[in-house]
Amino acid sequence: MAGTAVPPIQFTQQGFVSPPGPAVLAGVQQDINTAFGGNLNYALTTPQGQLASSEAAVISNAYAIFVYYAQQVDPAYASGRFQDAIGRFYFLERDPAEPTVLQVNCNGLPGVVIPAGTPTQNAATISDSAGNLYQCTGQVTIAANGTVVTSFACTQPGPVAVPGAEDISIYQAIPGWDSVTVASGVVGSNVESRAAFETRRQDSVAGNSFGAVGSIIGAVAQVPGVLDYYGYNNNTSGTVVVGGVSIAPYSIYVAVAGGASATIAAAILSKKGAGAPMVGNTTVTAYDNNPLYASPIPYQITYEIPTPLQILFSVTIVNGPLVPSNAATLVQNALLAAFQGTALAAAFTGSIAGTTLTVTNITAGTITIGQTLADTTGALLAGTTVTGYGTGVGGVGTYSVSASQTVASESMTSTSPPSNIVIPKARIGSTLYAIQYVPAVAALGPWAQVASLLIGSSNTASASVVGNISGNTLSVRSVTSGVLAIGQTLSDPLGLIATGTTVVGFGSGSGGTGTYQVNNPQTVAGATFTSNGTGTVITASNVTGIIGIGDVLSGSGVLAGTTIVSQLSGMAGGSGVYQTSSNISAISTTITANSVIYGSTANQSNVVVQINQIPQLSAVNISVNTT
Repeated sequence: MAGTAVPPIQFTQQGFVSPPGPAVLAGVQQDINTAFGGNLNYALTTPQGQLASSEAAVISNAYAIFVYYAQQVDPAYASGRFQDAIGRFYFLERDPAEPTVLQVNCNGLPGVVIPAGTPTQNAATISDSAGNLYQCTGQVTIAANGTVVTSFACTQPGPVAVPGAEDISIYQAIPGWDSVTVASGVVGSNVESRAAFETRRQDSVAGNSFGAVGSIIGAVAQVPGVLDYYGYNNNTSGTVVVGGVSIAPYSIYVAVAGGASATIAAAILSKKGAGAPMVGNTTVTAYDNNPLYASPIPYQITYEIPTPLQILFSVTIVNGPLVPSNAATLVQNALLAAFQGTALAAAFTGSIAGTTLTVTNITAGTITIGQTLADTTGALLAGTTVTGYGTGVGGVGTYSVSASQTVASESMTSTSPPSNIVIPKARIGSTLYAIQYVPAVAALGPWAQVASLLIGSSNTASASVVGNISGNTLSVRSVTSGVLAIGQTLSDPLGLIATGTTVVGFGSGSGGTGTYQVNNPQTVAGATFTSNGTGTVITASNVTGIIGIGDVLSGSGVLAGTTIVSQLSGMAGGSGVYQTSSNISAISTTITANSVIYGSTANQSNVVVQINQIPQLSAVNISVNTT
């Protein structure tokens, strides 16, 4: 800057770098000294001190704005509209909030159609006990065994907790459709974060190629409703184990959470090379609609729908007079946001008088120091940030803001700056380190001093048992490993156990076989069925309940410890052909399948998510304590 002692912005190998604030202030003071003959007193109580400080702040702010906008041309730093613009070069749009998707067992009269579409098109609709509605996304017909599995998506986008197996009901009756239960579910997501959008943009570049696994997942990433994805190509002559999954020789493995199966299969077919086999738990028919063919050519596309992996957190913060009464809720909200790869944000009703923000109602999220306020009326001064807590700590109450102004009560939002988003989204096949989540809690304020933060899941379960749940009673038939204890969180491979279910008391059991009390009443009873055939391939009929992969079998002609290895044909979990781990000698016998149940605790420094699992987090699985 000619004729001034204020240092200019420098262009370095790291891009534009603005001078530090003290250097700018020293330059302004020198300019004022030159103009007025020197020897001025720059104490903040003097006019010249106030003038110098104000001018230095204006210059530093202008420098910061220039550097910020200069950085927005780099995809690694771009955010907001700038990142959207870069995405459009690749024909990408930021993903909107996606709904929670349930896999639902629909029971009733064989031949009854469960329609898909929108409510105005008479789509099948169900509800949960919290009042959330879900509509069918894949039309199906109830099979001869009286059941069929299809997907339902919540009508409210964004994260909604997956309800328990029996925590749903039919909302609009369809003749012959009798009942529904949840087989599994994947929690929805908020609007795509800056980091997630950049990751998807990078994946989309590979999607321009053909045949490579990167091109396949690049195409899958653009399917509407897809929440996460993972791909691996085994180009060796032997079976390899990757992320806990065995992948056959020369096979392609693709895991996809969310999205419509037909659209996902079409995306895979559009990029998959001819002849390469695929492995996974889901097979869908996709069609090559090349007009050169007399009729579309069908292909069987196999991919993996990952099972939800419930993540547990145990957080201990240092007790003190500043710890608010709603500390547990604030910590839970911070971890939920960080888990999605986003920073805390809030929507609320508030007004400002001077530098005091008064919040009278909060509709979503958490308000915290450092967030920038926004409204739709333009009444707020641009760049107003939350600088301190008053009577409010995250919710209703008062807060200090950076700029003095008068704003009448209106709807506002608060968001954390992109630079605060330093925690990667929890994804399929990732490793989640407990320590990486500490900054998300500490950012809540000086009261949030983290004494310890541990993580856990059923991948490192404290106990593995075989049994069932009826009402509030868990009955353990056998123990595979570990010791069941009060306080452990229960889960199962099929996701039938309600999220947040814990052991709260001993019955006849005290760590091993016997009964235990659980906090959530429910029914998780495995299944009973008639087995026909001998050997390790059996045909199940007259199925009551759901047969799950990994279920432990018992009955005449069944060796102890025999499990269901895979389902070879038939409706998922219902009548069909199954592979078992040991020979079954009885030709026709009644078999009981009990669920494998894990008792887990957040007592680890990290969790390794397998490539056939999608990590999930609910507030009920976050324990917050003080010390």
